[in-house]
Amino acid sequence: MSDNQAAMGGSIALSSPTEVDSKARKALWGAAIGYAMDGFDLLILGFMLRAISADLQLTQGQAASLVTATLVGAVLGGIGFGMLSDRIGRVRVLTWTIVLFAVFTGMCALAQGYWDLLIYRTIAGLGLGGEFGIGMALVAEAWPASKRARASSYVGLGWQVGVLAAAIATPILLPTIGWRGMFAIGILPAVAAYFIRHSLHEPEVFVARSKDRPKESALRLLVKDWDTTKLSLGMVVLCSVQNFCYYGVMIWLPNYLATRFGFALTQSAVWTSVTIAGMAVGIYAFGHIADRIGRRPAFFGYMLGAAVMVVVYSRLTDPFQLLVAGAVMGFFVNGMLGGYGALISELFPTAARATAQNVLFNIGRGVGGFGPLVVGTIAAAYSFEMAIALLATLYVLDILAMWFLIPERRGAELA
Repeated sequence: MSDNQAAMGGSIALSSPTEVDSKARKALWGAAIGYAMDGFDLLILGFMLRAISADLQLTQGQAASLVTATLVGAVLGGIGFGMLSDRIGRVRVLTWTIVLFAVFTGMCALAQGYWDLLIYRTIAGLGLGGEFGIGMALVAEAWPASKRARASSYVGLGWQVGVLAAAIATPILLPTIGWRGMFAIGILPAVAAYFIRHSLHEPEVFVARSKDRPKESALRLLVKDWDTTKLSLGMVVLCSVQNFCYYGVMIWLPNYLATRFGFALTQSAVWTSVTIAGMAVGIYAFGHIADRIGRRPAFFGYMLGAAVMVVVYSRLTDPFQLLVAGAVMGFFVNGMLGGYGALISELFPTAARATAQNVLFNIGRGVGGFGPLVVGTIAAAYSFEMAIALLATLYVLDILAMWFLIPERRGAELA
């Protein structure tokens, strides 16, 4: 047993599944569908900020705070639902989070002003915060160790499918059904939740570990000792930089293209879609790279690529160059999303795995929620180009955190 396993509670690891069976595929589909719903919702919010602001007479700060409130709600939901999932099961709680998210996304269609819309977005964020970690834990426990990173990346691709669908559907539907109609569509995931609940099964490793669950709370296990605290701190830094840069770029990208180049909504959607497509390729590639050469080398390569590309992108002025560079930037900036699920699952035990996924990633989301606000503030005072270029410096912090705090765990059995 490794020192890291001893630090995580001293339990002997159970063997991972040796092949991808039907249970593993169903777990993957359930997690990916839930994550796709999250991605669809958050990107349509970015596209609709201008329409919502005009209708409800919101300031730029109020509009940005709708995104921030959603992500802060995700932190709270991540903590609560993650602990609940580690206590009573992955599948049941995953269903609850999808329903909560869907219902209050639909409620946004009834908003009459800033404050009630803010409340609906925050509560929807609670459900959104629970889905990522529970789904990632479910998939990590159901898939073979040799393919764990690529399975994690496939779940991450669910997000990209959701945001790509939003980028395509919003220009078509928004002029017809308005922003309220777009939010009303958000109720549909509640129907999908029913089918997800009745087709998934709890992973064997979770069922086995639930019989000898530690007395400590799952949250306490994340800071059980100094070695474990370093892992948690390192992952908070990685997830914060990931989300801050992603939301800082993606929420304001349609607005930047519209104001800088005079792009109509349809044109902005095309450019944004190409960036999203680059992200999808990056996520898919990351999982395979991380399974082949290791988690740390994959992360280091992507972090360096992201730092370089955000600077390059901020200095371009030709629309076609922006189109091509956007895809490359997306490849690196969000490609790392494919690795967090596997990495966190390998660093923390079954008794705290979903909690670790949700708490650590959603703290990053909470920090990332300020990305649109910071980028918007800097862009208003100076320029969008300067705001996005400053994001590159955050990847230096990312590299240092990975180097000093996160060990290599490729192929590790789950404790």
